[in-house]
Amino acid sequence: MVDVDASKLDLLMTSKKHDKDRPVTMPAAVVWLQGITIVWMLVETAVSLYSAQQAHSVALLAFGSDSLVELISATVVLLSFMPAFSFSKRRAERWAGILLFVLAAIVGFTAVASLIGGVHAETSCLGIGITIAALIIMPVLAWGKRKVALLNNSRALAADAIQSATCAYLAALTLAGLTINAVFHIHWIDSVAALAALPILLIEGSRAMRGENCC
Repeated sequence: MVDVDASKLDLLMTSKKHDKDRPVTMPAAVVWLQGITIVWMLVETAVSLYSAQQAHSVALLAFGSDSLVELISATVVLLSFMPAFSFSKRRAERWAGILLFVLAAIVGFTAVASLIGGVHAETSCLGIGITIAALIIMPVLAWGKRKVALLNNSRALAADAIQSATCAYLAALTLAGLTINAVFHIHWIDSVAALAALPILLIEGSRAMRGENCC
């Protein structure tokens, strides 16, 4: 009787060990959310940086820079849910933070130089369009990520949701500058909007360096 129970116990322990060793299935909601985020951030980054170059807009440069780091963050979070994929998330976070600091320095220098040199940012309908789209899409993605993060107890996805919400705030700030410039032709407002975005870039960079963005 004891031998039979011992055999059953061994089988149970072996079964649990096998279950523990099996790769955890990635939640479908995470794949969809991060997949949509990555595709959208590719579009947002490309359009924003292209518009910045065409319109000489420092505000769009700041917005596109943040979009680029959001793209990196979303990719890192998606990879963190893949059991078979091994990478240093901490290193990715650190490089994202360094990139943000570098971009913040470029944005700050360009904005000040534009104000001193009297560079006039042109009206950018494409820039206005992409920021309006971001204002619609990013809050929805942030809400979805927060919901799925709670269901899966994922700090990484919750942090990424905050970053998506921050992107929406930055889109609103950029849109305000672009709209004022387009309607009232106050060219220096673009540089002011870019300088107003600097604290956001610096805060995002500090959080990334501390591992609070995509940990």
